Amino acid sequence: MSIRELVDSCIDPEDPDAGPQYKRTTLDLLMKGAAGVKTPTLPQLRALAAGFRLPLGLVQESAGSQFLGIDTVWSQDGKVRTLVHEFQDMDAEDQDRVMALMQSWRRLKRD
Repeated sequence: MSIRELVDSCIDPEDPDAGPQYKRTTLDLLMKGAAGVKTPTLPQLRALAAGFRLPLGLVQESAGSQFLGIDTVWSQDGKVRTLVHEFQDMDAEDQDRVMALMQSWRRLKRD
């Protein structure tokens, strides 16, 4: 897909009359992870999800990481998730603590 096709596809499915949510230069900067790009709004995230044909949740997780330093962490069984500031930058011991907290929450929730 060309960048022009992507621009034309980045339309919020909840407000298609608003048209494309991005210009070519902004999308190019966004994909390069360049500084100076504003944090996308929810309509822009929906438009990106539509343009890239990805689930909205995945696009939201990526934006959270890229713009806010918030990593989405899933339990091993994929049923529990938490948002953790800079999880990827934590050492293994602290990451294990986060995972243990998630697991203990699951046990409490079942009881």
